[in-house]
Amino acid sequence: MSRSRIVWGAQLAVVLLCALALKSYYSTATANELRWILAPTTAMVEVLSGRSFAFESYTGYMSSDHTFVIAVPCAGVNFLLTAFLMIGVRRLWRDRYQGVSWSFLPIAAVVAYVATLIANTTRICVALEMQRRAVDVSWLTDNQLHRLEGIVIYFGFLLLLFMLLQRMNAAEPRGLLLFPVLIYYATTLGIPLLNGSYRQPAFWEHFAFVIILPAILAVFVGAALRGRPRLGFVGWPRRTTPAKTTS
Repeated sequence: MSRSRIVWGAQLAVVLLCALALKSYYSTATANELRWILAPTTAMVEVLSGRSFAFESYTGYMSSDHTFVIAVPCAGVNFLLTAFLMIGVRRLWRDRYQGVSWSFLPIAAVVAYVATLIANTTRICVALEMQRRAVDVSWLTDNQLHRLEGIVIYFGFLLLLFMLLQRMNAAEPRGLLLFPVLIYYATTLGIPLLNGSYRQPAFWEHFAFVIILPAILAVFVGAALRGRPRLGFVGWPRRTTPAKTTS
């Protein structure tokens, strides 16, 4: 086996281990230990929503009217590890025959962190607005509506991140939208299944939402972008050669 293949395998292993380590850390982390992501998220939410929040130890950031708390489940760490995994695996697969510098790892982490702050801020602001307007869907419980909102926003941003990464590399063949779908499934369903979550009845409702909603969103976006004139599969313009003119 060549040295380049050994390095590539080591880099893939590091990406996977980082994702698993983050998942393990998040499973036991308190609000105090997650302030590195809760604090900037809350600051952005305050700017966009006009609401004010104060940190309460081991609880999270409580709104001034005590009707909303940005707690551990709102940290967005699952999205962070999903985004990092997608960026890392995509880069390694794309350049598997050329070799990848180790510097891509911290870059992937920073990009995933920034994307998480934006996605999570959006999700919380939407949740606040839904609370203010007392949004109610008769055929969904409050928990189901909250889950639907989270999946649509998080996967929507994951899809957008994937498309932006493709756009940044004009020479790269346009990938299938199936890739972010599979990464999302792996982190939101694969890891819980390995942890034995399938033994809990509530997991199967979550399973149904996660299986159906991202697939519908990916198909819808893919169909919409393919239907646009002179666009590639994921919606970016194909390069065209100017027509020759004769005098």
